[in-house]
Amino acid sequence: MAEAEVRFKIPVELKEEMEEFPEVKWQVVVRKLLKAQLERMLELKAIVAKSEFTEKDVEELSEKVDESLARRFRESVRK
Repeated sequence: MAEAEVRFKIPVELKEEMEEFPEVKWQVVVRKLLKAQLERMLELKAIVAKSEFTEKDVEELSEKVDESLARRFRESVRK
């Protein structure tokens, strides 16, 4: 399998925390995380491609969900 090199920046604090575990092969960890995230994104893309929802439908559904969550939160606080 051919490999490509990808470089990116991370916060210094994260790098320092990673250095506390020198035995970890961070390249492997990152590769697996990227692959898993990409698989989830491709799956979502396939679902969205089949969807008949318009952007307006999505916005309306989002508002209903937001309202429902807000109502449930207010009710849980009252208890």
